[in-house]
Order: sequence, then structure tokens, then C-alpha cells
Amino acid sequence: MAPLPGARIAVVVSEFHSELTGGMLQSAKAQLVALEASAPDELIAWVPGSFELPLVARRFAQRKDVDAVICLGLVLKGETAHDHWVSYGATSGILQASLDTDKPILFGVLTCNTLEQARARALAPEHGGDQDKGRELARGAIATLHALARADAAPGENQS
Repeated sequence: MAPLPGARIAVVVSEFHSELTGGMLQSAKAQLVALEASAPDELIAWVPGSFELPLVARRFAQRKDVDAVICLGLVLKGETAHDHWVSYGATSGILQASLDTDKPILFGVLTCNTLEQARARALAPEHGGDQDKGRELARGAIATLHALARADAAPGENQS
């Protein structure tokens, strides 16, 4: 993955299950630094839950000093269909916000059956996980910005 010096990435994080979403945030921030991008503290916002992610993500994406937004959340399956509707609202809202603002807004809402599944997906191996979704999302944000630059390049321009 090619670095993207100076890219500014906002992150919106659900407070619900913050022990996992916070772990994803730390991993994403570390990966962004490795890719010469940043998620400065002024571009990080915590919201109550995953349902609230799209509105704040959209507001960040409207800013000229933000290149992309990462949304981090967790919705666990419960005894009712509540998880379905929260996930659906987050998914459709994040997609719409990205299309409305013409900026990448990455979907980092884990939808798991159990807390153990969520832990495995959310955390880096050194913290007890195995999939490190925060790292994946940071890489995805930079990859998408590179793809958009390629899509915007005129024929014959350097498209690296």
C-alpha cells in the first residue's frame, strides 16, 4: 500500500462497546501514521451508538480539511430485531452520506452474534483479536483515496 502523505481522516466512533471500538480506533490511527496520514484528535468524534454514526460522518465529510471518514461501531444480535434495524440504519446512512458528499466514508460497523466474535474481529492480535478491523479500515481509506485520484486523473497523467 502506497503512503498518502498529509491525508486527513476523520473517525466517528460508537461509545457502545467502547472497549472494542476504542481498540479499533487506536489500530486505525497507528495504521494511518504508518501510511503518512493522520486522524488528529480534532477529527475524532464519539457518538452514543452505531445509529448515530452517519450524521456525524456526513458533517465531517462536508469539511474541506477532511479527505475521508472512518465509522467504527458494533451491533450485537439480540433477542429482538433491534440489531437488524440499527445495522440497516447505519449502513444506509453511511452509504448515503458518502454519496451525498462525494467522499469516502468507510463502514466499520461490526455486526456479530456474540461479544467473542466481535472481539476477534475488532482487536489486533496483540490485544486478543485476530482480524484487526481498525487497521483494515485505515488501509481501505487510503486505498480508496488513491482510487479516486486515479479516477480523477486526466489521460496520460501520472496515476500512481
